[in-house]
Amino acid sequence: MSFDTIRTNDIVKYIGKPNVSIIDLRDINEYNSGHIPTAVNIPYEELDKQKNNLQRNNLLIFYCDRGNISLLAARDLMKYGYNIKSLYGGLRAYHGKLERSR
Repeated sequence: MSFDTIRTNDIVKYIGKPNVSIIDLRDINEYNSGHIPTAVNIPYEELDKQKNNLQRNNLLIFYCDRGNISLLAARDLMKYGYNIKSLYGGLRAYHGKLERSR
């Protein structure tokens, strides 16, 4: 089993698509300050506890600040049969629209 990385300009193809979950692995404060539209926040430290809430038949796209944590998370969860992609370069490489939480 393996997972793919996707480039930041390709993530727009997945925003709002059915059966795709974009997951921000940063902490809640970082998420609230700006995240990719439709992304949900599951901090990396909580991912192991939250993994059973994720749909195995959905495509999961992980991202973090620079891309390192999302690679670790993808490697960890692919062992459990999840369909995962990791955003190459993380949010720092993404230059699209951000949503902010209040």
